[in-house]
Amino acid sequence: MTDYDKLSKIDCPPELPSQDTLSLWHDRRRSLTEANGKCPMKPDAYRADFYISPRGSDRWSGTRPDRNGPGTDGPFATIERARRAVRELRNKRSDRCRPVVVELRGGTYFLNEPMVFAPEDSGTPAAPVIYRAHKHEKPIISGGVRLSGWKVDKRGAWTTRIPRAKRGDWTFSQLFVNGERRSRPRLPATGYYTVAEELPPANPPEAPIGPKGADRFVFNFGEFSSDWKNTGEVEVVALHIWSASRLRVKAVDETNRVVSFTGPTYDPTWLPLKQGIRYSIENVAEALENPGEWYLDRATGTLTYIPRPGETPDSAEVIAPCLYRIVELRGDEVDHRLVEHITFQGITFAHSNYTVGPRGQSIGQAECILGGAIRGVGAFACTLEGCAVTHVGSYAIEWGDGCRGNRVENCHLSDLGAGGVKIGRQQLYGYDADEAASHNAVVGCRIEHGGRIHPGGVGILILSSPHNTIEGNEVFDFYYTGISVGLWGGRSYPATWAHHNTISGNHVHRIGQGVLSDMAGIYTMGSAPGTTVSGNLVHDVSGHDYGGIGIYIDEGGVGITVANNICYDTSSQNFLQNYGRENTIRNNIFVLGGNGGVAVNSIVDGKAFVFERNIVVVDGQPVFSGALTDERGRKGLDSDNNLFWDLAGREPTFGNGSWAQWKEQGQDTHSILADPMFVDLKKRDFRLRPGSPSEKIGMNTNR
Repeated sequence: MTDYDKLSKIDCPPELPSQDTLSLWHDRRRSLTEANGKCPMKPDAYRADFYISPRGSDRWSGTRPDRNGPGTDGPFATIERARRAVRELRNKRSDRCRPVVVELRGGTYFLNEPMVFAPEDSGTPAAPVIYRAHKHEKPIISGGVRLSGWKVDKRGAWTTRIPRAKRGDWTFSQLFVNGERRSRPRLPATGYYTVAEELPPANPPEAPIGPKGADRFVFNFGEFSSDWKNTGEVEVVALHIWSASRLRVKAVDETNRVVSFTGPTYDPTWLPLKQGIRYSIENVAEALENPGEWYLDRATGTLTYIPRPGETPDSAEVIAPCLYRIVELRGDEVDHRLVEHITFQGITFAHSNYTVGPRGQSIGQAECILGGAIRGVGAFACTLEGCAVTHVGSYAIEWGDGCRGNRVENCHLSDLGAGGVKIGRQQLYGYDADEAASHNAVVGCRIEHGGRIHPGGVGILILSSPHNTIEGNEVFDFYYTGISVGLWGGRSYPATWAHHNTISGNHVHRIGQGVLSDMAGIYTMGSAPGTTVSGNLVHDVSGHDYGGIGIYIDEGGVGITVANNICYDTSSQNFLQNYGRENTIRNNIFVLGGNGGVAVNSIVDGKAFVFERNIVVVDGQPVFSGALTDERGRKGLDSDNNLFWDLAGREPTFGNGSWAQWKEQGQDTHSILADPMFVDLKKRDFRLRPGSPSEKIGMNTNR
């Protein structure tokens, strides 16, 4: 058995989850401690071995932070040269007992191709390889190109020619000016148009997996024009229920008011183009008129930008992204070798590209097939610490197949085309244990301003991946969901690979913002035994039509514990479970859900959950709503020892019944109706004052 095989084995099939996976990951952690004991770090353990600078030269030794007086030696100029130097050093000293450190001086490093780290670039437990920022400096690794050669026309717009764009070698859909994202022209300028009439697909289904989605619709008068320049470059962003499609225009029939697209949506049921669907139109040359907007005419290679007040072509830094991926940690799948023990510290990664394909893009949920600007495959014990990832076209970081024991810690991920961190891949059945990503961590990160190109992006997304830790992060300003765990399940409760994940101590807020529906601050999907959602603060979650939930167990969740969370100010309920059974909801504070406190949908068999020692505060809405019994009319959940309060000054309701009727069903026998005595509800201070009746329900207030 190869080293890779040993590491990849998880003695924990999804049907029989185990707290101890007995994987080599644990052995590797022990070996790290033992190695440090045998080879203790010296005081100079973190002294840099090599330096890189935008003002350096790859002809120099790279062992000096600055060039010498004669200009004959100094730092390297490129990361690629430093990477080769690290290999050479490690080949000479395989028994090295301190880290190999490369320091990057401040400035921007523009890449011609992604940085690829292979198994040969790996460190060891005793001598990890560290790429870090030079003290008090800010190195930026960019997948973009700085644009110049601007000319100013008579209306004040800037133009420049890009020969590569004209040749068809390069295109882009993002532009960044002075560190800020700029937009292509959009119709309407604010808000959305709506589909006037649904039409059947223009062509028969092309894929054997199921019916084809929509590829055309009837629009309202004046929304499209057949005279638009470069019609094939125009894109329509259609908002469905919980996802969005980005469709390329094929033709516009103004007479019949029909727009058709080069490819269909993913699914005709969940991603339709029916009457009332909201959409916007992007990249219309004739709509270029507002400061901060730009347009790339690919036919001529001409980029036009309308500057904002105060911007000048001489002083502005204008960057267009070129590389889809900036960094790749790539294990050797053929020889089953890992890339391991590589750390990045204090480095900013920026400007990753995204362009929609020739048939458009339509993804079922969470933009789950998009990759990351930084991607790992077969990576072990690799870390991003104190780094920033910004101005990206899809996800910031992706841990793919075979990634174990990796960490994203104290990082800042912002201005994201889709989302922040993606772990695992979309695979429900037939997933080999050797392939699954697991035991990764996202800790103490700030993840903000997502969904800028793909509204369905998620702050932190775990797909088919177990034993991950998501702890102490702040996730905010997304249009779909803050943290999502798992894959589709349904009433069959199939075991999935998304088990034993820990979602703890996160602050998730300003989620949804009325753009998409059926979403949540924290969302789980499918059977997930051993998963815990605890100690999180979730608030200001709002869906467009329905489903702005605080914490949401969807699609047959099993074996999940939701405890010690605070959820408030949601447009729907604070907590919702759809299908699912045998979950535990304990010691939470749920306050001011727009449609009530707790909702339960589709109890198929068994008990949906145990609900105990919780505080639920409503304002005229029901405490519980939905399907509170199973299909045979039996008790669908066990609720007791809770504290309920209605700010409207009346006895709260439970489903369609009264408090007395609810208790007659055997529910909440020992629960009480009383003001929980928060310190300051208006200021959303949910600490409990001395004498709070929460003491009577045995609630643990040591959060």
